[in-house]
Amino acid sequence: MPKPSVLVTRRIPSSVLARLEDACDVDLYDRGDLPHDELLSRIPGKQALVSVVTDTIDRAVLEAGRDLKVIATIAVGSNNIDVAAARERGIIVTNTPDVLTESTADLTWALILGITRRIVEGDRLVRRGQWKGFTLDFMLGSDLRGKQLGIVGFGRIGKAVAARAPAFGMRVAYTGRSVQPSAAGEAMPIDRLLATSDIVSLHCPLTPETKHLINQTTLARMKRGAYLVSAARGPIVDEAALVWALANRIIAGAALDVYEREPEIHQGLLSLENVVLSPHLGSSAIETRTTMIHLAVQNVVAVLSGQPPLTPIG
Repeated sequence: MPKPSVLVTRRIPSSVLARLEDACDVDLYDRGDLPHDELLSRIPGKQALVSVVTDTIDRAVLEAGRDLKVIATIAVGSNNIDVAAARERGIIVTNTPDVLTESTADLTWALILGITRRIVEGDRLVRRGQWKGFTLDFMLGSDLRGKQLGIVGFGRIGKAVAARAPAFGMRVAYTGRSVQPSAAGEAMPIDRLLATSDIVSLHCPLTPETKHLINQTTLARMKRGAYLVSAARGPIVDEAALVWALANRIIAGAALDVYEREPEIHQGLLSLENVVLSPHLGSSAIETRTTMIHLAVQNVVAVLSGQPPLTPIG
């Protein structure tokens, strides 16, 4: 019997690749982003697809991949996949929840500290040779103790971010799909959260309702002197509106790990000092990424061998 064929859209660790090759005939694309037209040309005849968040798995891909049985995304979010269309065709879609929660929460706090204590801005200044020595009023940032962290989206990652807040002496407010009485924080409507929080951290999924959730109107509702942090999905923030808010000091600063049109970044953000920009590093710890990839491969092998996947979506 011939092995089932799988398309892998990114280079993966050799140890995980070897396991996949034991069970499947692997077509590996290892030259960076897989162009959509090449995805369309490679997917016919494949029974499985291992993809990442930047791959657009739309109806055109699903129609070309008539033999697909499983799509395993190396991510938690699935906004880049037409999940409903996949279900119509009997294709199982899986993701990699839980394993990246702690890494993304850690990265969120790195962004919070980076922007509130002006660490990245200071690094740039030092490298330019502009630091002239210690003074009492030089590059003053903001303390966290006694302030409010507002979390938009209170799923696994939002809760993990909240769990770290007491170590910094912060109280937590949150808004999410449901009120959770046992949560270590106060549930409140988003307008109140924006108006009262010193830091607003985004952890909601990207949906039609959350696209441009942070826009000129919602930014204007934020507390003056507040900071916006996002390690969720780029299109949740209207970057042009954010540039306006930062340039006009409507808010004090922003720290972003994700962008509207990755890898493109709004030019206005690049020119502002009160912004920290990181290149989508939320889950980019060696241990976490390896575990995510391993889980995606486990899902593929399970489905192709007639077993239920470990982490199906829906």
